[in-house]
Amino acid sequence: MPESILVAVAWPYANGSLHLGHIAGCYLPADIFARYHRMKGNNVLMVSGSDVHGTPITLRAEQENTTPAQVAARYHKEFLECWQKLGISFDLYTHTDTENHREVTHDIFNTLLGKGYIFRDTMPQAYCPQCQRFLPDRYIEGTCPLCGYEGARGDQCDGCGHTLNPADLLNVRCRNCGATPRFEDSEHFFFKLSAFEESLRQWIASRNGWRANVQKFTLGFLEGGLKDRAITRDIEWGITIPQPGFEKKRIYVWFEAVIGYLSASKEWARTTGKPEAWKDWWTGENRAYYFIGKDNIPFHTIIWPAMLMGYGGLSLPYDVPANEFLTIEGKKLSTSRNWAVWLPDFLARYDPDPLRYYLSINMPETGDTNFSWQEFLRRNNDELVATYGNLVHRVLTFACRNFDAAVPEPGELDDADKGLLQKADRAFTEVDRNLSRCHFKEALKIIMALAQDVNRYLDDTAPWKMLRQDRLAAGRSIYIALCAISALKTLLYPFLPFTSQKLNKYLGFEGDVGAAGWKFQMPLPGQKLLQPLPLFIKLEDRIVEEEMGRLGSGGSG
Repeated sequence: MPESILVAVAWPYANGSLHLGHIAGCYLPADIFARYHRMKGNNVLMVSGSDVHGTPITLRAEQENTTPAQVAARYHKEFLECWQKLGISFDLYTHTDTENHREVTHDIFNTLLGKGYIFRDTMPQAYCPQCQRFLPDRYIEGTCPLCGYEGARGDQCDGCGHTLNPADLLNVRCRNCGATPRFEDSEHFFFKLSAFEESLRQWIASRNGWRANVQKFTLGFLEGGLKDRAITRDIEWGITIPQPGFEKKRIYVWFEAVIGYLSASKEWARTTGKPEAWKDWWTGENRAYYFIGKDNIPFHTIIWPAMLMGYGGLSLPYDVPANEFLTIEGKKLSTSRNWAVWLPDFLARYDPDPLRYYLSINMPETGDTNFSWQEFLRRNNDELVATYGNLVHRVLTFACRNFDAAVPEPGELDDADKGLLQKADRAFTEVDRNLSRCHFKEALKIIMALAQDVNRYLDDTAPWKMLRQDRLAAGRSIYIALCAISALKTLLYPFLPFTSQKLNKYLGFEGDVGAAGWKFQMPLPGQKLLQPLPLFIKLEDRIVEEEMGRLGSGGSG
């Protein structure tokens, strides 16, 4: 029976280009997971969108002397182009500045308000006397009272990950002018997060299989008790508040952005002509996976579940497989210092699948991992080109040249032949088990081990040497290798969709690899093959020096 699998992916701020930290953190694992489940025959809905209402966008607009809407539109378009080039297969990638999103956000707000989970109160709001305006949280910086990090923002500390209120900060200052703001009372709406503390504790205790870092971070967040949080701000860019007297205030972005998963699901249903179809992933039997970076854990394991509990009738997250961070050449990624590898720049110079491979085999699932250009070069040349690409090319080229571009007749198989086919068949079970648990690195290691097994098999059987003295034996070796290569193209499809599709065509199969399903698809004797082109390009050593020279200098951002 097919399962309904919601793949909910973090919404990036549309204030700058995507970098490899974003991709390794959530977008690539989400895509691998979605592709895998589609191949399994499950009902997958993968949604996300550009967060266009955050103060990072207003900050960028002020720097560029333009409007937030223009900044957001520019980067949203760029994001869409990047997803297409990298093969990130969203069913819908939208943005938060849609009428649909406003309607759904207002519905959540009004329902929680009607149930008493949203209430009015006053709070001290930072006012900058020099800028002569109230300051949104991200316009405020100071020292974190919990860990002492000096660059904490008014909404969150990047040093310890805790969410904050501006009044909590020490040595508070205006980000724009550096002046010390004063705090004046301002009326806002608050979410009664404290009302859900016990329910959240019980729910989190029932979560089996969550990553240790996610469980630990979430329980740590609960240790100090939950505080009610303001969900509106003195700002005029964002979702309006559906209550009179608040026309110059907006719903705070952290509250409305998580609603995007639900609003995007509803938008997808409407655009496909099935307006009630979203319920398959939000009510009844289903599983929702939220792919995010570790800095967003509390919003998805505490705040969003509390909002869903308060609203009622909607499914809570099944799993939140948050990844850790990706460093660049051993240093913490910094967009302000341009210490980042920007995705548009990368895709302008290199093919997408080698990047997908490197970020997958090096994915920060349980701890921070490092991106290095030297290691990217090595992985590409030694593993993709030498281990996998050359295997595919030499087998297909040999078959095309010596067996009339067709799959040879195998004849009777011996133990070595059967053993390799059994390994290939077993790989489906092992990879399936790991992908279902979001263990992407381990799944890919199993697949590449199979590729090495095929190479060893060919070294042992040496069909190129056997061709003249025992053509049947040579044909049998090539047949077995082609079967194993067919298994590899299916197993690798969630990771390397572009090259798997090419290989599918070279092997004489028609249609999409993903549509063929999660199964060992053996080519038939006599099946016509195509003369292959290399799947991967060997990279020159010089690219390391060239790319290192780009770090910290001009580029996307």
